[in-house]
Amino acid sequence: MTQPAGIRPYNFSAGPAAMPEAVLQRAAADMLDWNGSGMGVMEMSHRGKEFGAIATQAEADLRHLLAVPANFHILFMQGGGLAENAIVPMNLSRGAVADFVVSGSWSAKSQKEALRYCDARVIASNAADHFTRLPDAAGWKLSADAAYVHICSNETIHGLEYHTLPDLAALGSKAPLVIDFSSHVASRSVDWQRVGLAFGGAQKNLGPAGLTIVIVRDDLLGHALEICPSAFNYKTVADNQSMFNTPPTWGIYVAGLTFQWLRQQREGDLTGVAAMEHRNIAKADFLYGYIDASDFYENRISTECRSRMNVPFFLKDESRNDAFLAGARAAGLLQLKGHKSVGGMRASIYNAMPMAGVQALVSYMREFEKSHA
Repeated sequence: MTQPAGIRPYNFSAGPAAMPEAVLQRAAADMLDWNGSGMGVMEMSHRGKEFGAIATQAEADLRHLLAVPANFHILFMQGGGLAENAIVPMNLSRGAVADFVVSGSWSAKSQKEALRYCDARVIASNAADHFTRLPDAAGWKLSADAAYVHICSNETIHGLEYHTLPDLAALGSKAPLVIDFSSHVASRSVDWQRVGLAFGGAQKNLGPAGLTIVIVRDDLLGHALEICPSAFNYKTVADNQSMFNTPPTWGIYVAGLTFQWLRQQREGDLTGVAAMEHRNIAKADFLYGYIDASDFYENRISTECRSRMNVPFFLKDESRNDAFLAGARAAGLLQLKGHKSVGGMRASIYNAMPMAGVQALVSYMREFEKSHA
């Protein structure tokens, strides 16, 4: 199987990831001159009226897309999700206790980093299950004095997703829930009644690497540790409308174009994020359905918590991995190799991946199975 002439390859990278072609084309067209200003966005002052208009529109579009309540601030920051593993405890922990549910590599990294700033307690872990299922919330050992509870709501490497966010109040906790939603932000709605803070790097579903989105409730501002750098203090960033220091201007601009693209998406009567969720469910069901029906491939994640965004899978005969990847590249199917800590394959099918890309992948998998079984 070879890639048809004239068709752009399908990029299944986990991040930085594929972006909507319409967004890339618009960004390219504006590269030298944004709206007749005589400047490209990367040349603009972040305090000028031109960029001010870009940032204001981007924030408004994101608030609309995710239905962010008025008592939450949207912050445009830097450092990616990895830096937020330190920035969150510096802002919220007050140097005391924070609870962590370890469900994969990213939540494990979060807990380890938070130990530098607070008593970061693991209240549940699925490590004994080899990160194939989510820890049952009924068994979480919540701390009575926790400043917050942290989860990674989609584990990019292992391929697990919380399809319903935990209700901490129903579990007897008064702590706010912090979610790392880096790898499924804008792929589905967010229940803000259950969330105190959400953060995510933009490079999977929202834009280029370099921009980090933080959405934080009003009452969680103003509690930063003294050691917290001013540029990472949520209250300082919020008070200055994300312009305390020079923000990632290009990232904000391209994310803003992505927000506009998302708002234009339609699936029947559904629009925006609801339309994307409908589409993402269909893509994931199609890919998992083929894997489950095959004796040649397997997915090892419990069905009730499989990620819609990151689909790890394995050839049952892993001696054929290199041949599979070489054939995939020739067919225009890129970045399918699994994370080095897990092995196998991984198809990341974020918002920008069309159903046609998933169909092309399944077609190739079927052909490879037929010729190698």
